[in-house]
Amino acid sequence: VQLQASGGGLVQAGGSLRLSCAASGRTFSRYSMAWFRQVPGKEREFVAAISWSGATTYYADSVKGRFTISRDNAKNTVYLRMNSLKPEDTAVYYCSASSYQNIDYLRGYDYWGQGTQVTVSS
Repeated sequence: VQLQASGGGLVQAGGSLRLSCAASGRTFSRYSMAWFRQVPGKEREFVAAISWSGATTYYADSVKGRFTISRDNAKNTVYLRMNSLKPEDTAVYYCSASSYQNIDYLRGYDYWGQGTQVTVSS
């Protein structure tokens, strides 16, 4: 599966953004999907994940209650709605796919798209 993320940009603290990740291939609905983020000099950090059906989601504590992951299997797209953004959310955001059904098995995410930059100003 090939992934293409978009929707990043510059936003003020407290604002919102919605990231999208379009996937190629007809088997998108078989994959667990996730968002990760990375800042220069730090390791990539898990943000949120969603099961193939969309029924189960999993969030990092740092974004719980502010971010919402969703997917539209008919459009081969996964989304990340980000509300109440903080400067510490600034990072390059990556979408990823896993063939494992356990969405919290982070080592299973081995398909990666290019990142999209999110910058939150204070």
